[in-house]
Amino acid sequence: MSKGVFIVGTDTEVGKTVISAGLALVARERRMRIGVMKPVATGCFVREGQLFSHDTLFLLEASGGKDHERANPIRFRNPLAPLPAAREESRPVDTTQILRAYEDLSENFEFMIVEGIGGLMVPFTEDYFVYDLVKQMDLPVVIVSRTKLGTINHTLLTIEVAKAKGLNVKGVIFNDYDEENQTIDERTSPKIVSDMSGVPILGLVPHIQGLNPETLHFGTLREVMKEKVNLDAIFGD
Repeated sequence: MSKGVFIVGTDTEVGKTVISAGLALVARERRMRIGVMKPVATGCFVREGQLFSHDTLFLLEASGGKDHERANPIRFRNPLAPLPAAREESRPVDTTQILRAYEDLSENFEFMIVEGIGGLMVPFTEDYFVYDLVKQMDLPVVIVSRTKLGTINHTLLTIEVAKAKGLNVKGVIFNDYDEENQTIDERTSPKIVSDMSGVPILGLVPHIQGLNPETLHFGTLREVMKEKVNLDAIFGD
């Protein structure tokens, strides 16, 4: 089975898709056989009678992949967490289908980038959470977090859950970091998180110029990832 990472967030809309796509772009430049996956997507749109996820299409564009069915096996129309979305559509999340798609993909790639949905405690079913999927995939975790006020609490909680569940946390990437007009919380929070948790900071990623996932425009994403993220720590053993 291929190596890889599972990208989780401290909350929704923290930039998991951006970071995941950025890693895929860099991996392609390094000539790695890279696979991407968004196991469950909600808030999908309809095209030609089928549901599609903007996030998944963005990841596939970054990686050069084409297999949307395996990259995103579970899709829902409503922009909800998976469990309520599944209840609204009377269609339970099939975790066996997810794991089968992951196994099929990982056989063809040397490194997998799997983007979660929300944080580790997001439920797929009444008794199966994102952290359960991470454990079954046996992948190390990269946490994506904000730098704004509140991130210390959210990030430390995520790290604590990961450790309690026996997950391997490679580190934290703080996204949408304002390099030019840092507030005091942006300047101090990442170091406090790292000092208190013992988990390394893997990057401080600023706002990306020209980025638009819905139109599949990456802007300066690849260049920023190469400059601001410890890529060897992510792609290495």
